Amino acid sequence: MQFAFTEEQNELRKMVREFATAELTPNVLAWDEAQEFPMDAVKKAARLGLLGVIFPEEYEGAGMGYIEYSIVVEELARVDPSFALIVAAHNSLCSNHLFVAGSEEQKRRYLPKLATGEWIGCWSLTEPEAGSDAGGTRTVAARVSDGWVLNGAKTFTTNAHYADLCVATALTDQASHSHGISAFLIEKGTLGYRLGKKENKLGMRSSATGEVVFENCALGPGQLLGVEGEGFVDALRILDGGRISIAALSVGIAQGAYEAALKYSKQRRQFGKYISEFQAIQHKLADMATGIEAARLLTLQAAWLKDEGKSVTRQSAMAKLFASEVAVDVCGEALQVHGGYGFIKEYPVEKFYRDVKLMTIGEGTSEIQRMVIARQLLKG
Repeated sequence: MQFAFTEEQNELRKMVREFATAELTPNVLAWDEAQEFPMDAVKKAARLGLLGVIFPEEYEGAGMGYIEYSIVVEELARVDPSFALIVAAHNSLCSNHLFVAGSEEQKRRYLPKLATGEWIGCWSLTEPEAGSDAGGTRTVAARVSDGWVLNGAKTFTTNAHYADLCVATALTDQASHSHGISAFLIEKGTLGYRLGKKENKLGMRSSATGEVVFENCALGPGQLLGVEGEGFVDALRILDGGRISIAALSVGIAQGAYEAALKYSKQRRQFGKYISEFQAIQHKLADMATGIEAARLLTLQAAWLKDEGKSVTRQSAMAKLFASEVAVDVCGEALQVHGGYGFIKEYPVEKFYRDVKLMTIGEGTSEIQRMVIARQLLKG
């Protein structure tokens, strides 16, 4: 077994950390307060290859794997989880659905624009009445002589208000239930495609989350993504990889919160000594560090299996479940170490604490992850 990163992977981590420190750290609080989508920084990240990490060079991607992708997402989340979420949704949801299920013509047409950051992508699966039960999709795509007409609405779509391309699922055969759901490619500006409400969120506030609405949205036959009726099945495959990115994002949040708590504990004096000298604080730090390391190893195991072409349904769900819940615990303890100052926006743990809760909800709640894991266990 090999637990060491390669020289190239270490250099990648260094590069992303330098980018995050220079471009994200000075702006995190302002972006969060203003709910400002950091488009300029996103474009700079694109020039470093961070918007096409897992795609081959023939499509203008960086040609890396999921281990490298996990490193990228973790390092971004360590500084600004919102920014990491923008990058993750673009890479492993929208762009990856296209890469996995798209025709060669579709990949040649769209993937280079996405991988280079010329275009931003979003992925619309969730609906007001189809959240954890994503198979309950009600958006309908009716076949017409020259393609399809979509009607319906999607919610909780990351990057929606800034996306140039949307991948969305819709019901094409009501009698076939989840095997009657197909996926479609919708370009910004398409007649009948519009943006709805932009959500005002607890955390991840510079990552735009909102509704997309289809009102007699006319699409050509070439906008069907993958095989008709297999859109939901493909979406589940995409989520297997997406959950690795959420696990990595969770690890990054936890790492950032832990480092802030460690630093603060060495600076804050009470009762005549630094609080890091108190056993109660030392135990918190030890538990935080141990949980983060375990979560990171689970995440990297899932990433390695993904790079090896193996099934990762169980491992990605385990990584996402464990890492997200560890991250919530770590952020709570990090805030506790800060005491009253942890409740103040000038200290980074306040934002980590607000941001982290999404990790146990997005791309499948903790309850759904336990269902996925149990089904995989019982299959054997």
